[in-house]
Order: sequence, then structure tokens, then C-alpha cells
Amino acid sequence: MNEGILLVLSAPSGCGKTTILRQVMAELPSLAFSVSHTTRQPRPGEVNGRDYHFVSVEQFKAIRDSTPSGFLEWAEVHGNFYGTARQEVESRLAAGIDVILDIDVQGAEQVRRNAAPVTVFIAPPSLAELERRLRGRGTESEESLLRRLANAEKEMQAADSYTYLIVNDHLEQAILALKSVIIAERCRQRQIL
Repeated sequence: MNEGILLVLSAPSGCGKTTILRQVMAELPSLAFSVSHTTRQPRPGEVNGRDYHFVSVEQFKAIRDSTPSGFLEWAEVHGNFYGTARQEVESRLAAGIDVILDIDVQGAEQVRRNAAPVTVFIAPPSLAELERRLRGRGTESEESLLRRLANAEKEMQAADSYTYLIVNDHLEQAILALKSVIIAERCRQRQIL
């Protein structure tokens, strides 16, 4: 049996990554989403265990500090911790299931040090459009929004270290692009037994 493909998906907050990923997951078979742990509070509509594993700071640190680390990657972003459970990812890959990680650029760099993932960066068409989208969500305070925009500018500088770049200018085209990447990587990496 072939091992599954590890896919890392990163994007600045507000780029449409979650929307794109949900549509791709609905249309492509045999693709598992790795649910990250986070210490941030759930947003309206988010469900524990589906969108994130919402944990306390103490719980997060206990997992992080276990030996070997319980996280494949972890980071502090916007004042909250995020991490990917190592065992969940490794067991699925060993079973031949493709796993997609929705993580930030810091986490992607950690994964690259420990594995050979296929990396995809989703970018907005412009920073002005990103600001418009973030304001349109209405979920951020002005301070939080400005922090996210500053972080987005830094994160976009890391885009050239990713295998693929998708600009989310038109949602349907971005969805098709991500599906195409996954299908192409499956064809490239699968071996006939």
C-alpha cells in the first residue's frame, strides 16, 4: 500500500482558504482534513472537533510538551496557540489516506523540517481586497483587523517557498486549481504495486 500524501495549505486570514478547502473536500474522495488544536475561542458556527479542537492553554501546553511532542507543528498566532496532532496525521498517512493541513506559514516551515509535504499557498488578489474581505466578515475588532493585515503582508512574503501558489481572485477558479494540484500530486506520487 502506498503512503498517503501530506498536503499543507496556508493563506493569510480572509483569503477564502476555508471556503475553498470545504468545497474541494466535498468533491474529492480519500482526502482527510487534519483538525488542529487551538486555544482561541470558537467563532459563530464553528464546532468543536470539526473546525478545531478547542482547548485551554494548559491543555495545549501539556500536549506540546509531551515526549515525543504530541504536535507535528505548533505556533502562536494572533495571541493564540495552534497545533497539528502528530499521531492523527501519521496514522492516516500510514493507512494510505491523503491528509491536508490547514496551517500558517510558521507551521508549514516546521512540517517541512520533519516531512516532505506538498505545499500550497493561497493569496488574495491584493492587500486592499484582503482588507475589504476581512472588514466584510465583521468578526474582528479594528485592532485585531490591523494585526491580521500586518501579519498577512509578512505571510505573503513566504509564498515563494511553497510548491504551488493559487491567487483567489475568482472562487471557482481557485477551487479548480486546488483540486487540480491534488489530483496531479496523486498521479505523480502513486506507485503501481
